[in-house]
Amino acid sequence: MALFVRLLALALALALGPAATLAGPAKSPYQLVLQHSRLRGRQHGPNVCAVQKVIGTNRKYFTNCKQWYQRKICGKSTVISYECCPGYEKVPGEKGCPAALPLSNLYETLGVVGSTTTQLYTDRTEKLRPEMEGPGSFTIFAPSNEAWASLPAEVLDSLVSNVNIELLNALRYHMVGRRVLTDELKHGMTLTSMYQNSNIQIHHYPNGIVTVNCARLLKADHHATNGVVHLIDKVISTITNNIQQIIEIEDTFETLRAAVAASGLNTMLEGNGQYTLLAPTNEAFEKIPSETLNRILGDPEALRDLLNNHILKSAMCAEAIVAGLSVETLEGTTLEVGCSGDMLTINGKAIISNKDILATNGVIHYIDELLIPDSAKTLFELAAESDVSTAIDLFRQAGLSNHLSGSERLTLLAPLNSVFKDGTPPIDAHTRNLLRNHIIKDQLASKYLYHGQTLETLGSKKLRVFVYRNSLCIENSCIAAHDKRGRYGTLFTMDRVLTPPMGTVMDVLKGDNRFSMLVAAIQSAGLTETLNREGVYTVFAPTNEAFRALPPRERSRLLGDAKELANILKYHIGDEILVSGGIGALVRLKSLQGDKLEVSLKNNVVSVNKEPVAEPDIMATNGVVHVITNVLQPPANRPQERGDELADSALEIFKQASAFSRASQRSVRLGESGLGLKSLQTCLGLTPKQAQACHLLYIDKNIMVQ
Repeated sequence: MALFVRLLALALALALGPAATLAGPAKSPYQLVLQHSRLRGRQHGPNVCAVQKVIGTNRKYFTNCKQWYQRKICGKSTVISYECCPGYEKVPGEKGCPAALPLSNLYETLGVVGSTTTQLYTDRTEKLRPEMEGPGSFTIFAPSNEAWASLPAEVLDSLVSNVNIELLNALRYHMVGRRVLTDELKHGMTLTSMYQNSNIQIHHYPNGIVTVNCARLLKADHHATNGVVHLIDKVISTITNNIQQIIEIEDTFETLRAAVAASGLNTMLEGNGQYTLLAPTNEAFEKIPSETLNRILGDPEALRDLLNNHILKSAMCAEAIVAGLSVETLEGTTLEVGCSGDMLTINGKAIISNKDILATNGVIHYIDELLIPDSAKTLFELAAESDVSTAIDLFRQAGLSNHLSGSERLTLLAPLNSVFKDGTPPIDAHTRNLLRNHIIKDQLASKYLYHGQTLETLGSKKLRVFVYRNSLCIENSCIAAHDKRGRYGTLFTMDRVLTPPMGTVMDVLKGDNRFSMLVAAIQSAGLTETLNREGVYTVFAPTNEAFRALPPRERSRLLGDAKELANILKYHIGDEILVSGGIGALVRLKSLQGDKLEVSLKNNVVSVNKEPVAEPDIMATNGVVHVITNVLQPPANRPQERGDELADSALEIFKQASAFSRASQRSVRLGESGLGLKSLQTCLGLTPKQAQACHLLYIDKNIMVQ
């Protein structure tokens, strides 16, 4: 009974657990990371937290799950150490950190948490220590000893030379006139400091990092009798200017200042909000070709896209970056922001030269390279960063540069470089015309293309769109990468050179000497009109060699029977267009004859009914032709399958059973008559099941005669 009660209690706890979790307050990211660190340290005793320390530095982090397994911070290796979790201390002779730290006033707590320098500077002022030791409720963001030591000498000298004004004001700016714990520190909030009610910016990131004016919270929530202490890694200072004001006063932003004014973004950058500006310096603008820069500066829409691509939707302090993450700009582009040691990276490049310049409405990082979004680029500029440079050279040699660098609304179908591994075609009239047919007269987006859509090229050809389960194709060429949408044009990266249709299926076959016997067969079977009219056909076209490979008697019989010939030829024609790029592991394509063709792709080789296709994707206006070197046989014409059908019919099974019964009753007479041998001779050449039925029927018939 007692066991039953315990099990019932456990079941109720499990059932109510999620509901209780939902009802209770959600843990903040910082608390979740601290909880994980506590979990990793529990083997060392109660209230022990696992801490990752970057090798060669004094930088320590409570560890989350990902960092625990990677053992890296900003690409640098870490070692794991085990320390008392915030608020606890060791007891001699006992495991872990079983004792809670004794509560004392704020001043005493500063020494406990490792901010003795803050204590020292507090002592130098006349008013602050009594405040910290007296009644009240305060929060102090206390710089670590290392934070004070890292201040420039001139800054520190100015503080200590006037302790009752400069130093006192600096310390009061680190204080808030009430108790604030980490669960109240929300991303993007501001706290009012005790220095002239100046704001302190708080950011609480999903990875558990909390920053105070971009200084990282090292150890939080150290309770005191009159407040709480949070240890931070920098000495923070007041913020007075917004982003626009910083741009206006910094000489290194002269070009940026002019660009912001021309785009009209200055109103946003001086207003309320929390942004990150990746601010390009004059040097960054100078690295861009003057032709490109002048084009963008003279195009209000491209300029606005350019600048919006340097603005993030929220404030991102450098200390928040401990590994790579994706962030979205106001323009809509995704940037990969990471770090390598002390350097921040953007898209893998260490281009940030100055970080964490705080403004009242966000943070600025200086960058030495312009981040030009696709939306501000020409087609040529889009292609320069893609794997289609060989094709772009061909377009340039063919005299099509004006189309790809101008303001026409176009879509470029550019084959991958790998398509030309065996060489490029000579630039002649045919190649120029072919390349013109790789340029669509509209700026498209692949997500809006639909099956059966037609697109017009600069070469006045109509191209068709084919949508398959796992691919999107234009004629025989399929899209191999995501669109790149530029200022006026869009780049589609294609998996092969596109071949526009040059006539109907019948035109294609007549124009190729390999298919003279097939053309004659189609005409004899009365299928010429079918393959000349509008439609969507996939034709597996046997070559002359395929017909010659047939046994002479079978070939003569086939060509002499128009009905049978039509049946065979219809089996070679699918009732929809299937190009090689649309073939998955296996596609069952219904033929005009009625049976299905099994089309597959393996190691870039197309097969139909397990027979390899010699040449795929000869495009026609009403279909596609795939060249094969065998004549395909419908299932009904295959001897083995036909025999199975006959043997499995109800009539044949009945005959076999009846004949077997009668034959078994006359077994003696069989041996005497020699009919067994004669039946074997008569039924020779049939399948096993057919031969059995034939054998029994033959014997039964002859016994009855006898």
